[in-house]
Amino acid sequence: MLKKYKVIVALLTLSLITFTGCKSKEGNKELDTEDIEMLDKVQYHTFQYFWDGAEPISGLARERYHIDGVYPQDDENVVTSGGGGFGLMNLLVGIERGYITREEGIDKLTQIVGFLESADKFHGAYPHWWFGETGKVKPFSKYDDGGDLVETAFMAQGLLTVHQYLIQGNDSEKDLAARIDKLWKEIEWDFYTRGENVLYWHWSPTHEWAMNFPVRGYNECLVMYVLAAGSPTHGVSPEVYHEGWAENGAISKPHIEEGIPLQLRYQSEKAGPMFWAHYSFLGLDPRGLKDQYADYFQEMTNYTLINRAYCIRNPKGYEGYGENSWGLTASYSVNGYDAHSPVESRDHGVITPTAALSSIVYTPEESMDVMRHLYANRHQYWGKFGFIDAYSDTEKWYPQVYLAIDQGPIGAMIENYRTGFLWDLFMSHPDVQNGLTKLGFESPHL
Repeated sequence: MLKKYKVIVALLTLSLITFTGCKSKEGNKELDTEDIEMLDKVQYHTFQYFWDGAEPISGLARERYHIDGVYPQDDENVVTSGGGGFGLMNLLVGIERGYITREEGIDKLTQIVGFLESADKFHGAYPHWWFGETGKVKPFSKYDDGGDLVETAFMAQGLLTVHQYLIQGNDSEKDLAARIDKLWKEIEWDFYTRGENVLYWHWSPTHEWAMNFPVRGYNECLVMYVLAAGSPTHGVSPEVYHEGWAENGAISKPHIEEGIPLQLRYQSEKAGPMFWAHYSFLGLDPRGLKDQYADYFQEMTNYTLINRAYCIRNPKGYEGYGENSWGLTASYSVNGYDAHSPVESRDHGVITPTAALSSIVYTPEESMDVMRHLYANRHQYWGKFGFIDAYSDTEKWYPQVYLAIDQGPIGAMIENYRTGFLWDLFMSHPDVQNGLTKLGFESPHL
C-alpha cells in the first residue's frame, strides 16, 4: 500500500504543477511539466512489465505477456535471458524513480541472481529461454537448445550495470555484486569462437555447432564483442572483432538512404529494424563512442531518421503512418512475429512503439512527437504495461500483447535520455572500459 501511495502522490503532484505551464530541467533538457508527467507514466507502467508481470519463481521477465486473448498464452512461465537483462536495468530505474523501495528492488535482484546461479548454462552462456519454474532450457528452435551468446550478452549488460549499482552499497549489496561478478567471469566467450576470429551465436550440448551462425556486423550484437574483449577470464583478441564482426573492414559501406548518409553495412538490408540501434546501447553510451568504422551516435541518429523518413514517405500507402506515427522493428504483426524494416518487402503496415520511443536518445523531438500522439490516443494504444507492442491503423488492429525485448528498451532509453543513469553505470565497469580500449574505441567515459 505504501508503494502505491507514493506513486499516486507523485503523479498528483505532477498534475498540479501542470496547471502552471512552466518548464523543468532534466539533465540538459527543458521539458514541459506535461511531458514530464507523461514520461513518468510511461516509465512506471513499462517498469510494471518487469515487476508485476515477472514470472514469480525466477523473478525474471516473461518472454511475452498476452492480456486480451488475441493470442493464446501457452508459454506464460517461459522467461528470457536477453529480455531479462533489459529487465534488470528497468528494476534499477524503478528503485531510483521510487516505484519500489531499494529493499524491494534488492530482494528481486537477489532472487534473479539465485535463479541464474542454478539455471541451465552452456560454457557459462545462457539459453534464449528457460522454464521459469525449473531453470531448464526451453529450446528456441530444433537445434537451438543450448547457449545463445547474443542473448547472454544482453543479460551480461544488465548484470554489469547492476554490479556497478551495488558495488558501493552495504555489505549485503556488495556480496550480491560479488555473486554477479562470478556469473560474469564464468561466461566462456573464447569457447564461442571455435578457434576462429569470430564469435558464434549458438552452441548446443546435443547438436554442438549445427546452427553455424558466425556473428558479423552490423546488427544488434556490438555489445557482445565489447564484452567478449573485456572479459578478464575468457577474453577474445582484437582480431575477433576486426576480422569477425567488422569483416576486415567490409562493415564500412557508406551509402545514402532516404537522402540521409550511413557509414555501415546493414547485412542484406539498406537499413535494418530499429532494435539494431537499441539493444547494445542500453548500456553502451553512444555519445562520443567512435572506432575506426563509425561515430555511433551520429550513425544511430541517421539510422533512426531513415526509419522515420521512410514511414513519412509511406510508399505502400498504409493508414496512420506519418510524423507522429513511425517506427519499424521486430515485433508482433497481424500475421505473427516479424522483423519490420524500412524497405517495402519488410513493411507490413505495423508500427511498433518501442521503435520510436527507445530512439529518444537519438531523436528526442521526433520521438516525443510519437509519444504524445500515442499517449493522447491511449484508448487504442495503451494497456496494463504501457503502450502495446504493435498496432496497425490500416487493419484496425490493437492487441493487448507485450514482449520483454520491446518493453525493456523503452524504460531504459527514456531514463538514459533523462539522466544518463544506466549509461553511467555500465560504462563505469572496468571490464567494459578494458574491452572498449582493447578494440580501439574512443569514448568520454574512457
